[in-house]
Order: sequence, then structure tokens, then C-alpha cells
Amino acid sequence: MNNIPEVKLGIIAVSRDCFVISLSERRRKAIVEACAANGTAIYEAHTTVENETDMLKAVDEVKKANCNALVVFLGNFGPETPETLIAANFNGPVMYAAAAEEHGNDLINGRGDAYCGMLNCSYNLGLRKLKAVIPEYPVGTAQDIAGMIQDFIPVARTLIGLSSLKIITFGPRPQDFFACNAPIKPLYDLGIEIQENSELDLLVAYRAHANDPRIQDVVKDMASELGASGNQYPDLLPRMAQFELTLLDWAEQNKGARKYVVFADKCWPAFPKEFGFEPCYVNSRLASRGIPVACEVDIYGALSEYIGTCITGEPVTLLDINNSVPADMYEEEIKNKYNYTLRDTFMGFHCGNTPFCRLKAGAVKFQLIQNRLLENGNTPDFTRGTLEGDIVPGKITFFRLQSSADATLHAYIAQGEVLPVATRSFGGIGIFAIPEMGRFYRHVLISKRYPHHGAVAFGSIGKTLYTVFNYLGIEDISFNQPKTMLYKDENPFV
Repeated sequence: MNNIPEVKLGIIAVSRDCFVISLSERRRKAIVEACAANGTAIYEAHTTVENETDMLKAVDEVKKANCNALVVFLGNFGPETPETLIAANFNGPVMYAAAAEEHGNDLINGRGDAYCGMLNCSYNLGLRKLKAVIPEYPVGTAQDIAGMIQDFIPVARTLIGLSSLKIITFGPRPQDFFACNAPIKPLYDLGIEIQENSELDLLVAYRAHANDPRIQDVVKDMASELGASGNQYPDLLPRMAQFELTLLDWAEQNKGARKYVVFADKCWPAFPKEFGFEPCYVNSRLASRGIPVACEVDIYGALSEYIGTCITGEPVTLLDINNSVPADMYEEEIKNKYNYTLRDTFMGFHCGNTPFCRLKAGAVKFQLIQNRLLENGNTPDFTRGTLEGDIVPGKITFFRLQSSADATLHAYIAQGEVLPVATRSFGGIGIFAIPEMGRFYRHVLISKRYPHHGAVAFGSIGKTLYTVFNYLGIEDISFNQPKTMLYKDENPFV
């Protein structure tokens, strides 16, 4: 993954000057040792903050150590003003955590009152309108806080990535595909840059890469990845390799002041005929390197994919919430084998953008629907280039960050799994099962006007996603609610 940041953590301990400073310092040292024991690298700032002068010195210390994320540790009650000014003066995500008391026979000189101090810390952060990550229960032992720090790392990685992200688009959305309704202002509110280009710009750049001497190396790499069974159209690989180089060069030449890039590209109906192939396999390859390429100029889809990539450090995909599972298939393959109702299941599909490593028996094929539309169902030529196969089974999180037409941000998160059941269909596709999906589909996806694209992370990352979305100020974060919890617009008499 060469398109996501590396987190370098620092820890600063704070101490209220009416408490023993050594208590905070000893507890800080124990956290650093606990982090080392679980394999978490963290820089220990030796300046303990009691006042504003200490604050400036400590922040300067972690900056000189190249820290880009920070833990502020209340080893005792803590000084409210200096400890919150750390977040104001440090350019990066900050987590606050507090020490639990250690021994029942040491509650006089050994009592730190950080349980109380965290309340005042939070209050002061609010007064200053400062953002910070505060764990669900932010008070603990050294081992507890080392665990909180491990949870903070993917959050920090995501926030750092978003702060230096540029989304590059090519072309307007296809006609009648409102998945790409994308007011730009919320991107700026999140600190994200966007560069919008024409399909013609991409075509000109692609043609300029004809006979690029690097093409054959990319062809060899593609053939190696696909293997004999997956490389069904060897003659197509040079065209796709040329396109891969075009996108990578465009990213490098146009990232400007930003460090990280994702794409949202128009991929039909004009693309395949003019370029000579479907771009799906190339899109999948870039996604496997941490550079998502969202289909159909889905800007917020690309953004969502990047968030999932930063959190997991692994490839993600973008899928249509596509079709229901036939009742007979459910009866034969799912009922009594898995604890899901028919309405808990659906098929997630896209033409062929899912990374090869996330498919069972993936192979380059042709886009059946586009072949009917653009080649009259004849022997495929330029509608070839999809990467198809059933998606590997396992835990997943389906999610999306989306701007509505009024430029307000909303998000949903739903954890579930891909079932080990053959889809009997085409494309990059899997049978998904999410508890109470039927109600979630009706009262979140439909009621809140979400488009048909959703990002898919391969793992259960709902906890981290929620923390990220909450930090970003997303007030409406939906999830698949249990039966005992009615949605706002759900009919209680059904």
C-alpha cells in the first residue's frame, strides 16, 4: 500500500501542578512499555506538561521527532488549558486518555483523579471547538490504554490520509446514474481537494502512452497475477497496461500539493469503444495498491473506498447493492445452514473492479451487459476487460460517506459477511448477509436517499469507521438496527 500514510505516534503526559508530577511520568512510562510489548511503536515525549510553556516545549519535541499523531495522557487530573492547547498546536489527530487508579492501598499520594480530569478536559476541548478522539471508555491501566492506542492508529491513519487527499475525476456521470451526485463543498469542508477532468483529457493522455517502453513489464505483471486460467484475453493486456500507466502517471503529475490520490472515472458508455477495452481490471489493480478507482464517476464512492483502505491497510472494493437472492436459491443453499432470513441476504455486484486477491478463481472476461448494448451481443472485442469471479467469503463491512443534494454529509455502516455460496452469475459478485438487511434497506438506504454503490471493506471495521465519521462531524451515521430498535420512519404496526 503506497497511497496511505504511515502513522508515527507520540505520547505526551500532562500533570496538574498540585499533584505529584512523578505519578504522571511513571504511568506514561508504563504505557510506553505496554505498547512495546504489543508491538506498537510510540515516541515518548520527555516534557511533562504542567503549564503553557511546557505545552509549547512538548509539542515542539514531538514535531521534531516527526510524529504525525499524538496521544495526550492524563496521568493525574491534568491542567485543562495546557492539555487542550496541545491539540490546538499539534498539526494532526490527537487522542486523549486518562489513568485509572492502580492500588486500593495507595489512594492518598498515589491517587491521580484523572477520572475527574477527563471531564474537564472534554469540557475545555468543547469550549475551544477542538476535535479529538476520545475512546468509548477513556480511563484505564497501562495495558488498557495501549489497547486504545492500537485502536487509534487506523483512525489516525485515515484522518491523516484525508487531510492530504486529492480526488481526480474523468468525465461526468453516465446518464441516469445519480450515484455520482456529488456536491463539492463538503469535500472542501473535509479538507479534500478535487480535480475534475474531461474524458477527452484521459483519452489524449492514453494515446500519448502508446509504445511506452514500460508496457511490456506491466503486461508480464498482469499475466503473472492472472495465471493461465485468469488470463483469458492475452491480446488485451497491452491496451490495459497502457491505461494503467496513464492513470499512474496522471496521479503523479497532478497530485500537486497533496500526497495521496484516488480516482472516480467514467467507464461507459463511450469509454470501451474509444479506448478499446473495459477499464475494470486496471481499476482493480490500482485498488489493490491503495489507489481506489471508483466506477461511474462516483466521487463519494472513491472517498469511501479510500477511508476503508486507510483503516484496513488492505484492498477494498465498490459494489452495487444489486439484486435479491432468489427464494429457491435461499432454500437450497442458505436456509438452515446460516442464521439469516431471505431478507437479510442480497447480491453485491460490479462489472469487474474487485481486486484479484478478493475473488475466487478471478479471470478477465467481458462485460455482458455492455456487450449487448454496444456490440449487439456479438463476439466481444472492446467490451472485454472486466475482472470476474465470486467474492471470497468472510466478514465484511458495507459502508458509505455521502453528500446529499443540500451539501450535508451522511454515512451508513453495516457489518455482515459474504457467504460461501456460489452466485451462479457474472461479474465480480458475492452473496452478502447482513442482519436485518431488509429493514436497513428500506429505512436507511431508501428512506435516506442513498445511491446504489457501497464500499466494501473485508473485515469488521464498524467501530473504527464510526470513530472516523464522528470525528469528521457526521451527525447522521446510520447502521443496521436490531428488531428491538425501530427506525424513525418505521411503521410499528407492521
